[in-house]
Amino acid sequence: MNTNQPNTLDPGYFDDVYRANNDPWAFASSPYERAKYADTLAALNRPRYERAFEIGCSIGVLTAQLAGRCGELLSVDVSEAALAQARQRCAQLPQVTLQHMQVPAEFPQGQFDLILLSEVGYYWSPADLARASEQMLAALRPGAQLLLVHWTPPVPDYPQTGDEVHDFFMAQTGPQGSLKHLHGHRAAKYRLDLVERQ
Repeated sequence: MNTNQPNTLDPGYFDDVYRANNDPWAFASSPYERAKYADTLAALNRPRYERAFEIGCSIGVLTAQLAGRCGELLSVDVSEAALAQARQRCAQLPQVTLQHMQVPAEFPQGQFDLILLSEVGYYWSPADLARASEQMLAALRPGAQLLLVHWTPPVPDYPQTGDEVHDFFMAQTGPQGSLKHLHGHRAAKYRLDLVERQ
């Protein structure tokens, strides 16, 4: 990890991005994102998850696709502008709850069968990643799953790379670890790993 301990990106960073462009990462229109979402959903090896938690739902494109696999889906984001679009997109999905929340400063109550951390971990400082990891592990029931999906090329603004995020969790797998690595792979510009709470 970076040794200078960069800070987690402030919510204001995302407010500025969404003010400039209501879909700044082209989640709704990009063929790359469409293929990545299909890959993300295909990686989930269970047909249904009773209670799922999506950290960083943005405008809700993946949220709407994931909802069909969930009894309940709590999706959160730090940007109210993004959540406004997500609420419109998911208005007909009663199993979806959308909340303004900044993980790890805030974290929901209860336990989950699935936590999705997609394109979020590299926004956190190493200290906040460690704190969020502890919260996620505590919130995963035994046998519950954590799906990680992150862009891997370095971005100057971001405190960490996608690989650093995934490597942090992979270090917690193995016979003595709290996580079991189920499967993972690299695409041209992102990495996907599915782990299970031991």
